[in-house]
Amino acid sequence: MSDVKEVLGSYSTDITKTIEEELAIITPDNLSEASVYLTRAGGKMLRPALTLIVSEAVGGNKESAVKTAAAIELIHTFSLIHDDIMDDDDMRRGMPSVHKVWGDDVAILAGDTLFSKAFEMIIKSNDTTPDQNNKALATVADACIKICEGQALDMGFEERFDVSEEEYMEMIFKKTGALIAGATKAGAIMGGASDEVIDAMYEYGRLIGLAFQIQDDYLDLASDEETLGKPIGSDIAKGKMTIIAIKGLAGDESGRLLEILKAEENSQDEIDEAIEILTNCGAIEYARNLAQESVEQAKEVLEILDGSSFKQALIDIADFVLERHS
Repeated sequence: MSDVKEVLGSYSTDITKTIEEELAIITPDNLSEASVYLTRAGGKMLRPALTLIVSEAVGGNKESAVKTAAAIELIHTFSLIHDDIMDDDDMRRGMPSVHKVWGDDVAILAGDTLFSKAFEMIIKSNDTTPDQNNKALATVADACIKICEGQALDMGFEERFDVSEEEYMEMIFKKTGALIAGATKAGAIMGGASDEVIDAMYEYGRLIGLAFQIQDDYLDLASDEETLGKPIGSDIAKGKMTIIAIKGLAGDESGRLLEILKAEENSQDEIDEAIEILTNCGAIEYARNLAQESVEQAKEVLEILDGSSFKQALIDIADFVLERHS
């Protein structure tokens, strides 16, 4: 897993440099600083790195895809800023969230700036054809629409305890998986791949995106507070409908589990009780297996690519999604 982090880190320098150059011309200073703040705070940069790796895996070069990769990161950051405002979250990446530093108004403008700048950057891509740029623009725009749809679905689940597995999978694809799929598809487009390979790379991104979110659900109950960086069972405390909760509510002890999920506040004993119910009915193991299946399917999709170090990096990243602990 450390090798994957090194791979992601090796791409982050080019991505960060491109973002800093593009945002440096934004005025006034407070808007520029708020816009670049989360990028400087770090993060895995998984999505933009995937854009660059895929572009190379299909025979292209990262120079032609770097502006699109940076645009993907700006879209991701934009979504985080707006999510934090909607959820009134205090912290992001170990630092005060943008709206806590600059206020809601500037934070909204910073998000909007990143969103707009992303599309401008794709248009300015080097060594690509207008057709490639247009296809990349359409791909990123589609991902943005899906992110909004996914967020709306997630908000609609807040007062519901009858969410189906099918509904949940649609929501996590749109909210989490769509931008990862967009990142891998855009990389294939900018790398000059055939339509067949472009479609395959989208499917690869979709599958690891699903696995990424399901792994988050799993870690909320199977990790530890120090590693995870937040209390274990926080999804239960919030009454959140994850794939694990959905499976648990179909089990024999659904009545008691529903009581705990519906409660305004839970004691640690109640959270522990819910975790025990979810463990005994196999819901936690079910989520783990589901994530594993998605990763294995994603790796099978990669068989369309010729062997290379870049293809191996994509295989390793698929495994990393499942092996990470936070």
